[in-house]
Amino acid sequence: MGMTKKRPLIVVGVDLAGSPGRPTGVCILRGLKAQTSIAFGDEEIIEVIKNAGPDLVTVDAPLSLPEGRTTIHDRSGGHFRECDRELRRRGIRFFPVTIGPMRMLTERGMALKAKVERTGCPVAECYPGAAQDVWGIPRQHRDRKGLLEGLKNLGVKGMAEALTGDELDAVTAALVGRWLLLGKGETIGGSDGIVMPTREKPEARRGRRRS
Repeated sequence: MGMTKKRPLIVVGVDLAGSPGRPTGVCILRGLKAQTSIAFGDEEIIEVIKNAGPDLVTVDAPLSLPEGRTTIHDRSGGHFRECDRELRRRGIRFFPVTIGPMRMLTERGMALKAKVERTGCPVAECYPGAAQDVWGIPRQHRDRKGLLEGLKNLGVKGMAEALTGDELDAVTAALVGRWLLLGKGETIGGSDGIVMPTREKPEARRGRRRS
């Protein structure tokens, strides 16, 4: 009975906005307990991450460029990354990184990734809409309340009814990161690709081994 209790896995999910003037949803997932907030500037986001001391940060924003491009404004390369092509093969809707507002989001995402990595924390790209499709739960724009219920059914606790869509996508991103760390996820499109859950729902159906 004298065994030391392991601390729960901690994952920070970030639903990044393209502009610091727009709200970014942030979720600290300790075990399956979610704590969400809204942040704006990168410094605010980094502060949350540093204080949480996570095992992984998952960011809903493109964190890499298509092959052949040196910057997002470089028009000499392609429009799709390998992970984008894999999403397309799986029939999952997404916006290419080179389209309009996605360029600003990609630029901010790549800059944020570099800042987070400087704190010593690993960062992975996540696409909450794709994860929600895999889990068979609605995307936030279609049914925010249904998404909240779907995340609860996957075992997430601590979410208030009044959560914004940005916060729910941040919870989704954090949960995908947790599944990856528990061996229930995959990274599609190479090491710089998108983290996705596998199709089974281990924590919803079976007893939990680690909180």
